[in-house]
Amino acid sequence: MPAARGTIITKTATNWIGVIPFLAFTAIFLLLPTVNIVLGAFRGPDGGFTFDTLMKLFEPRLANSFWLSIRVSLFSAALGAGLGFLVAASVIHGGLPAWVRAPMVTFSGVAANFAGVPLAFAFIATLGRLGLVTVLLKDWFGINIYAMGFNLISFWGLVFVYLYFQMSLMILIITPALEGLRREWREAAESLGATGLQYWRMVAIPVLLPSLLGTFALLFANSFGAIATAQALTGSSQSLITVQLFAQIRGDVLQDPNLGYAIAFGMIVITAVANTIYIVLRTRAEKWQK
Repeated sequence: MPAARGTIITKTATNWIGVIPFLAFTAIFLLLPTVNIVLGAFRGPDGGFTFDTLMKLFEPRLANSFWLSIRVSLFSAALGAGLGFLVAASVIHGGLPAWVRAPMVTFSGVAANFAGVPLAFAFIATLGRLGLVTVLLKDWFGINIYAMGFNLISFWGLVFVYLYFQMSLMILIITPALEGLRREWREAAESLGATGLQYWRMVAIPVLLPSLLGTFALLFANSFGAIATAQALTGSSQSLITVQLFAQIRGDVLQDPNLGYAIAFGMIVITAVANTIYIVLRTRAEKWQK
């Protein structure tokens, strides 16, 4: 028995060795910086404990930036979730050819991770004032989208650009949930006289609701933390809170060293709430699908 117990302990210790790099990476690049941010948010210029730095987040300049980021995140998450769900539902349950699914998932996997400066450049080159599509519409069809009110560096322009990766991420996440809808549920509904619309309204959507709401929360967090795309596309014309944080870190307006920590702390709180909602609802959705 002692020998067997020693073998088990040795095997367990060996298994933990493979996890050490992950734990070290998490501690160095996630836990320690987060603790440093939290502590810095409650420090004053003299290094003492204070709430004054956090109270600066409620000043009009920063409060408006937080609200702008929240609005961009809400609209891009709502539109991305809605459009992504329609695309995925059309492919999985809409009767489209089976070969459509693989290209859709592959493209969504690429597009969901295509962001930052390359994404901003792609949209500027396509729909900017001298972009390819803008020029073709004007020269070939006499349609000037900018004269009609379109502006790529506006609030709605930024939301439109965010849809590129928001909708793709929605497709990736909701596809397994759609595949989890059992055929027997639809057959039972149809045998009781339900139409396709009634099936989706009374059976499928209630089952998928935790997944939909959870994915919406994840899309919100995904958009709220984006910086490179907004910075490259709009510069300072759309003063998102991530842009404000970038200015603090870069040192353009760094008069209060701890203000950057306070901004980051506020973003961590909002993102943590969104991610917690996603985890809770995702767990509930998995129970439904089992």
